[in-house]
Amino acid sequence: MSLETVLSRIDQDLPAAIERLLELLRIPSISTDPAYRNDCQTAADWLVSDLQSIGIESEKRQTPGHPMVVGHIDGPGPHILFYGHYDVQPVDPLDLWDRDPFDPALEDVDGHKVIRGRGSSDDKGQLMTFVEACRAWKSVHGSLPCKITFFFEGEEESGSPSLIPFMKENAEELKSDVALICDTGLFGDSTPTIVTMLRGLLGEDFTITGPDRDLHSGMYGGIAMNPIRVLTRILADLHDDTGRVTLPGFYDGVEELPEDVLAQWQGLNFDHAAFLGEVGLKEPAGEQDRMPIEMIWSRPTCDVNGIWGGYTGAGFKTVLPSQASAKVSFRLVGKQDPDAIRKSFRDYVESRLPEEFSIEYRTEKGSPASQMSIDNPAFEKARRALSDEWPHPAAYVGCGGSIPIAGYFKDILGTDAMLIGFGKDDDQIHSPNEKYDLSSFHHGVRSWARILDALAKQG
Repeated sequence: MSLETVLSRIDQDLPAAIERLLELLRIPSISTDPAYRNDCQTAADWLVSDLQSIGIESEKRQTPGHPMVVGHIDGPGPHILFYGHYDVQPVDPLDLWDRDPFDPALEDVDGHKVIRGRGSSDDKGQLMTFVEACRAWKSVHGSLPCKITFFFEGEEESGSPSLIPFMKENAEELKSDVALICDTGLFGDSTPTIVTMLRGLLGEDFTITGPDRDLHSGMYGGIAMNPIRVLTRILADLHDDTGRVTLPGFYDGVEELPEDVLAQWQGLNFDHAAFLGEVGLKEPAGEQDRMPIEMIWSRPTCDVNGIWGGYTGAGFKTVLPSQASAKVSFRLVGKQDPDAIRKSFRDYVESRLPEEFSIEYRTEKGSPASQMSIDNPAFEKARRALSDEWPHPAAYVGCGGSIPIAGYFKDILGTDAMLIGFGKDDDQIHSPNEKYDLSSFHHGVRSWARILDALAKQG
C-alpha cells in the first residue's frame, strides 16, 4: 500500500476528523485561569483516550500545574517526538465574539470554510493535524512508519512553569532523533515553511527618580531637571538615523544568513508595503541596509514598549514629576548574549543619568535565540515532502517571535526541533473570533503523512 492510499484515507475521513477536533475545542482548557483547572484535566483525558483509540500507549502525567500527556508507539524508522499544547488563551472580551468561543462550528468566510472557536488554530487544530495523519496511516498499514513519542503540554499559554522540570525529570524517555513542533504558520496563504531560527527575548522595566517629590513647574521649571526629559533623551538615542541600535557590543554574535537561505527568502517576494499597509504604515523602520523580511526574521531589535510619568489625566497638572518609567524589549538573534546586552543597556542608561538621579530595575531573565541546524537530513526530507503537498515550494524561514520549547529540546534533550505549522496570519489567534482555515487543516494532515513517509525512508 502506497502513500497515496494514506492520503486518500485522509480525504475520506475528513468529516470525522473535523468532528473530533470540534469535540476537543468544546473543552474550555484555559490554563492561566484557576477556574478552568478541571477543564484542563478534561482536555488531557480526552487526548489520552483519543491516542489510545489508535493504539498508542499514552497516559496523563500530573505536574504542579496542568498535566502533560505522553504517548509512545514503536515503529521501524527513526524516533520522532511530536509536541503540541492543548491549553488555550482566555476569551475576553467575550462581547466581541460572534458566537460562544467554546461552541465551535464550521463557517463560511469570504468563500472559504473555516473552523471557528478558541484554540482552533492555536494549538488544538494544529496538534490534531499530526494525530489525524497518524490515525490514517495506522488504519491503512496497521502500524506507523516511525517510532513516535507524543508530548502534549497544558501550560504553554501561561508561561510553561512545569515544562522544564518535567523535561529534565523525563529526559531519557523524551529523547528522540528529531522533535516536531506544530505551532507556527504558512507564509502567505499557500507556501509551507520550516522555521529554523527564532529570536530570543530580553526585557528591561525600569524607573528613574530625580527630585524627591513632584515639583510645581512654575516654581522649579527651568532650574530642576525633569526625569521625563532625561528618559526620553535616553530612549531616543537607542537608535541612529539608519535604524541601527547604538548600544556598545549589541551586534556581537549576530550572524549573516547563508546564501542559500537568503536566496529562498528573496524568492518569497515579501511585500513589505502591503504588510505595513495593513496597519496604516508605509516605510520600514529597521536597519536600512537590510531586506524588510530580514528585519522581522533574522535581525535583532530594540523597542520601547511603554513609557509613563507625571500627570496623564484630563486637563493639566503642571508638575515636574519625581519619576519617569519605561519598558524596553530586545529581540535577539544568532549568538547574542542576553546577559551581555542587559549589562550594556544598563551601563548606557546609567552613564546618561544626572549624578543625583537614581534608577530601579524590575526585570526577568532573558532568553537567547534558537537556531536549528539544517544539516540534519530530516530537514531537507521534510521540506521536499511539504513542497509536494502545497502549491509553492516549502522554504526555511525565520520567526520574529520566540518559541522557547525549541531551545529546550536542544538544551535539555539534545534534540533538533523542526517547526512546521499551517496557521495563517489572519487566524486571529489570542483574539476574539479565532479561526482555522479548513483547507489548512486538511492539507496539514496530508503534509504530516508525507513527512512521516519521507522520514521513514530516511531511516
